[in-house]
Amino acid sequence: MSRAPPYTSLTSPTNQTRRPRDSLELASLASSTPSSSRASESSSPSGISSSRKVSLSGEDPLSPSNPAGRTSQRPLNHNRSFSVSSAFDFASNLFPLSTTAAGYTSLETAQNNALDLGDGGNLEKHKSITYLNGLSLIVGLIIGSGIFSSPAQITTNAGSPGASLVVWLVAGILAWTGAASYAELGGAIPLNGGAQVYLSKIFGDVFGFLFTWCSVFVLKPGSAAIIAIIFGEYVVRAFSPTALKAADPLPNTSISIIWINKGISLLALTLVTLLNCTSTKLATRTGDILMFFKFLALLSIALTGLVVAATNRTLTSFTPNQDWKTTSWFAGTSTNPSNWAVALYAGLWAFDGWDNTNFVLGEFRNPTRDLPRVIHTAMPLVIFSYLLATLSYMLVLSDKTIASSNTIAVTFGARVFGPMGAMILALIVSGSCFGALNATAFTSGRLVYAAGKEGYLPSVFGTVGMPGSDPRPLRLRAHSINNAPSFRERLLRKIVVEDTFFTPITALVFNSLLTALYILVGSFPTLITFYGVAGYSFYFLTVLGLIVLRIKEPHLERPYRTWISTPIIFCCVSLFLLSRAVFARPLQTVVVVGFVGAGVPVWWVWVRGKDGRGRREEGREWRFWRRWGRVGA
Repeated sequence: MSRAPPYTSLTSPTNQTRRPRDSLELASLASSTPSSSRASESSSPSGISSSRKVSLSGEDPLSPSNPAGRTSQRPLNHNRSFSVSSAFDFASNLFPLSTTAAGYTSLETAQNNALDLGDGGNLEKHKSITYLNGLSLIVGLIIGSGIFSSPAQITTNAGSPGASLVVWLVAGILAWTGAASYAELGGAIPLNGGAQVYLSKIFGDVFGFLFTWCSVFVLKPGSAAIIAIIFGEYVVRAFSPTALKAADPLPNTSISIIWINKGISLLALTLVTLLNCTSTKLATRTGDILMFFKFLALLSIALTGLVVAATNRTLTSFTPNQDWKTTSWFAGTSTNPSNWAVALYAGLWAFDGWDNTNFVLGEFRNPTRDLPRVIHTAMPLVIFSYLLATLSYMLVLSDKTIASSNTIAVTFGARVFGPMGAMILALIVSGSCFGALNATAFTSGRLVYAAGKEGYLPSVFGTVGMPGSDPRPLRLRAHSINNAPSFRERLLRKIVVEDTFFTPITALVFNSLLTALYILVGSFPTLITFYGVAGYSFYFLTVLGLIVLRIKEPHLERPYRTWISTPIIFCCVSLFLLSRAVFARPLQTVVVVGFVGAGVPVWWVWVRGKDGRGRREEGREWRFWRRWGRVGA
């Protein structure tokens, strides 16, 4: 199959030669012009969502049928690889583009208004997430309650302190392989939605919809409910002397404690939802603060453990553990592969959340640069913090205590500092859970929003702002170094919150209502099993998609490329975890498979019924590698 050479330039009205631009960059440029305020669904013919419309229409800016994309210097065919967006509306009236000192920009972009009403109701056009915000999203969800609450399962199954540390390290590295794989996919397809978008673009809409079906209705609200319940439990511990003394989960015999716990959980969920509905910056800055709080807490625990081990003293009558001085760190290590499998599963669960940033990638200011940086900063930091905290627990508490305690941080604080230390550690765990709840609410709202834009959910969930209000954000004009803001503009910056209510409010409220339902009636063991089967099934398919793209789309622009062994290792780990879940709980696995399968007829009626006819008439399968003259070229 012969191919013509790639395109080389775009020509402006002044006939200046441009440097080559890949399709995603052009898509981003197209989406940045304020002249296009149409929502994705309104611009799509016959109700077809934008990403599917682009694959069927001739509105691609590089298409030969588009006058804006046709120049005398560019051949009609090219061998470039392309990605498409669920939010970008390619239309000829978005061009021409002009060159400025800052790069490509729309000719009609306002340059002199101190107060601008933004680019319309589209989150991807309002890029506000920075490297630090992305870092706090991943760290915020990975470091929840696990490392503070219960490393007992790893310690029990590994059999020795040294083996436990090895499991924590291996689990962290394996989670890192998944995160690195997602970094490559995110760089190639820098859109909101995470695995939903990747599965849709690689394997077809049905896979993206099934991920949405499971994540929106079970995985995301279920995990948020678990975090909220743990938050409520530790708040109760902090302010209840009776509960503070309980080293194990709070007794379920007291109806009043149960409902106080649930009430506090619902209050935290409401507060987090209000934060995220009010402003993206407010939510991300809250996450940034809580991220530093978590690292400070883990560092404090680590330093406390080291000091106690060195001095052999505490503020109570408790005598620190001495076994680590006299007994081999690997004495008693389990030789049963099944025990190691359980320990590894628990470790990977503690590291889960590394895909968080991919759900909001379309809102990054520089996604292709920042996503790999975020992942390769967050993962080693979290691994190192987990190892330090676990080591500190081992230096102070006996193996028996660690293996039997479900609230290890509170136990650690009580033994070293007394009741006040237990209360402080309980509050620390509560704050960590609140940060995790904020991170999961932020990303879950974007997942629902992306599903609404894509047509997997009703279009109302793909809207921005208050229902019925102007969705455009209130922005203040940025200034160059040589153009200082006036006093009036500085005053406006002090008064106006730039992106107030420019958030997916409907999506956030919907996710909050589902989470509240799970808080009230959810069965957490069932949710954990569901996550183990469905969650890692989609992890496996998504990372497998990276390998598929490497084969089918060798020319797809990838700002970041991971080693090919990385996705292969992660796929093997995912299959291992899935097989363990199937053999350990076969009945619950059948229920999970049944729920996932129930999404197929829903997809057929809801999605296929709306736009499948158009694609069948075109006779095309929607794939990257079967577009723009690739077939039969």
